[in-house]
Order: sequence, then structure tokens, then C-alpha cells
Amino acid sequence: MTRLRIKVTCGSEDAERCNQAFTVAATAVASGADVGLWLTGEAAWFAVPGRAEQFDLPLATPLADLLAAVLAGGQVTACTQCAERRGIGADDVLPGVRIAGAAVFTEEILADHTQALVY
Repeated sequence: MTRLRIKVTCGSEDAERCNQAFTVAATAVASGADVGLWLTGEAAWFAVPGRAEQFDLPLATPLADLLAAVLAGGQVTACTQCAERRGIGADDVLPGVRIAGAAVFTEEILADHTQALVY
């Protein structure tokens, strides 16, 4: 099975790039890949309930729908430091979202047959 780890480093301030990461992650889940979506920087806010629903990009699949698809079939992780800088704790995130740091990301991308993308 193909393993894909996607790190999204932006939020609404770079809406198209952000949406591309979520679209690739959801599409890869639908294709049967083992997907991990890492929310870093401003994207860490999307780990919090209601934040993805506030995201708007014309002609794009709603971010909340893409996030739900990844949560249903993959893994979503918020960066530890990014979450802490924003006052986001484990009790603040959506069910199924974990908080983990660079060591876990590195371990995952060094695993056999893992592809990593950064947006």
C-alpha cells in the first residue's frame, strides 16, 4: 500500500495552496492510500471544530468535507509546537485528530514506501 504524508503549512491566507493539500489528501484516501495529513503553521487551526467550515474558496470542495474524508479514512495530525503557539490543546481538537511533533513526522516519512508532500 502506498503511504502518503502531506504537510500543509498555510491557512486562509493562502487559500488555494491550503485547499490543494486537503484535496490531494482526500483524493488519496479515496484511492486507497494510507494518508496522513499534517496541519502545521496556520493550518493547525483546522484541527479545531468549526474552523474548516469558516474556510471559503470559490469553486472548491468545502474544506470541512475534505477534512471529514481524511478523518474517515486516514490520519490527521496537528503539529505540537504549532498548536501550542495558538493555544490549541488536546481537548480543543476534533475527534480523531492527534497532536504530535517533528519526531513522529520524521518517523512516518522515513517508513518504507512513504511519499511526502509539503504545501
